[in-house]
Amino acid sequence: MATEPAGDERPIWEPDPQTVQGSQLHAFARGAAARGAPAGDRYADLWRWSVTDLDAFWTAVRDHFGVRFSAEPTAVLARERMPGAIWFPGARLNYVDQVLRDRPPDGVAIVGAGEDVPDRVWTWAELGRRVAGFAATLRGLGVGTGDRVAGYLPDVGETVVAFLGTAAVGAVWSCTGQDYAAPGAVARLAQLEPAVLVVADGYRHGGRVHDRREASAAVRAGLPTVRATVTVDRLGLPFDARPGWIGWDAATAGTAEADLATEQVPFDHPLWVLFSSGTTGLPKGIVHGHGGVVLEHLKGLGLHLDVGPRDTYLWYTSPSWMMWNHRGSGLLVGARIVCYDGSPAHPGPDGLWALAERLGVTVLGTSPGYLLACAKAGVEPGRDRGLRRLRTLGVTGSTLPPDACRWVRDHVGARVQVSSISGGTDVVSAFVGGAPTLPVWPGELSGPCLGVALDAYDEQGRPVRDEVGELVVTRPMPSMPVGFWNDPDGARYRDAYFGAFPGVWRHGDWITITGRGTVRMHGRSDSTLNRNGVRMGSADIYQAVEQVPEVLEALVIGAELPDGGYWMPLYVTLAPGVDLDDALRARIAAAIREHASPRHVPDEIVAAPGIPHTRTGKKLEVPVKRILQGHDPAAVLDPRSVDDPQVLAWYADRARRP
Repeated sequence: MATEPAGDERPIWEPDPQTVQGSQLHAFARGAAARGAPAGDRYADLWRWSVTDLDAFWTAVRDHFGVRFSAEPTAVLARERMPGAIWFPGARLNYVDQVLRDRPPDGVAIVGAGEDVPDRVWTWAELGRRVAGFAATLRGLGVGTGDRVAGYLPDVGETVVAFLGTAAVGAVWSCTGQDYAAPGAVARLAQLEPAVLVVADGYRHGGRVHDRREASAAVRAGLPTVRATVTVDRLGLPFDARPGWIGWDAATAGTAEADLATEQVPFDHPLWVLFSSGTTGLPKGIVHGHGGVVLEHLKGLGLHLDVGPRDTYLWYTSPSWMMWNHRGSGLLVGARIVCYDGSPAHPGPDGLWALAERLGVTVLGTSPGYLLACAKAGVEPGRDRGLRRLRTLGVTGSTLPPDACRWVRDHVGARVQVSSISGGTDVVSAFVGGAPTLPVWPGELSGPCLGVALDAYDEQGRPVRDEVGELVVTRPMPSMPVGFWNDPDGARYRDAYFGAFPGVWRHGDWITITGRGTVRMHGRSDSTLNRNGVRMGSADIYQAVEQVPEVLEALVIGAELPDGGYWMPLYVTLAPGVDLDDALRARIAAAIREHASPRHVPDEIVAAPGIPHTRTGKKLEVPVKRILQGHDPAAVLDPRSVDDPQVLAWYADRARRP
């Protein structure tokens, strides 16, 4: 599965000396030199040291950010074997202590924004009081270490407060966004047998009011272990009075921040449970620990995104997605974070840019799909919006095509760094991303993250360069899961990541590590296109097709047939008023031939009413493939995990045709 070597095109962004020397990464490298880190600002050397001497690197991260343990560890990495690595044995801490310590009382911690409503602002002092109040309410309900608190909530500041109050008492947090129907939320949260549920009356999105009171009541009915329900007023719609239902103000009032006593827990004590997409059965609950998240998020936010107390940090996300957790950890580095439960395209396609302008956002995160939609809509953020404070544009969810990178340079601003990252819910962090000392090349991720022993393996487990291989991690990371929920012997966890290459984490992505150290993403390895023995990642097809102006989105499937044949259809959604005629089909095929591979021009190109995704935005390539191969959709995936089940039904109907 070969790929062309890196081309000669210049980077679209390069750091100037002032950016490098003013970065936290530069300061970290200088301090880490005392622990054996190489001198200077050559990132490749610092990365190599970070994955060679794990003890020294993670101790340097702790020292740089001043992480406080209430009990000191006896070692940094007591056992390196994967799975089962043991980090910081004996250490005790609490995530919330790292968030609330030494903050300016009157400084802004959270801005809650929405569509056509005033902003809700939490100062650090109010955040501390509300967290203390919620923690006191939980303790009064008998909730303590290891108990679970669940949320069915939009992206609002109250969701952050509820999470922090839960973590403060040593309980375990889990949340789904209110875009999930009640059965989909219950399928996840019921596994945890939560003691307390937090719900909202609804949210505003796309110019519409979404009343979620009935759905919230249905979620509560599906969780028999819940003994109290806390209600958040977002829309001003009253909940019916029920026994055991508590209003938000009552649940968070009457306690001073000074009264907050956090439960000191072991380094690997569960902090939260995040769920897989659930496209192949019951969603898997992925458990992460307090200490691993603290260190990994301090590194990722502080060193790679250079986020700190001077920043306003907005990543458009949902509580169902790991980027909500990552964005919330902006509080760990003292940043002002922005919660937003509206649409990025409200009231017009540049809605997110307007929000960034109004709030003075310095680090903005979004998806490739949104940037492509802005480009096709003729949005001009750099011209029409005052984005003088914006210095970094984070991008994740799928590969950012080269043309979209250039669009950011030309239409957002050449001084804005594009920081494309790729990681996963599995580690609630990134494996690959940007850094303030690294250039940005179109269509490529700048390099492996510090502390991530990234490699690309061929099928025999041999490292490869300048050709496509499996993304693997050869040494442990502190934020690798503590385990899966309800997996007492760890069998499901081992099978998920360590079945292909024993002792090595296989993530399931195709990547190319180039000669210059950048990384190209090619899509999931379980949805590889294998035509006549020539393999290609689906992401390469999407980069070619989705630059065609009339195409909004595409889905390509490579399906093995019972007779030994191979069928490769391409489904496209088109701009309003556009018909898929022979001329457009020819231009789409030509784009694939020219920009991806002449061997992977599809057998047919079909206009579809939509592309099915998980509720966190990932295309459902493998489930659609299995449906097209004749499998029963009900046996392939849970329709509650799909953003639009009716669209999936359209593909099932096509599968029944000759």
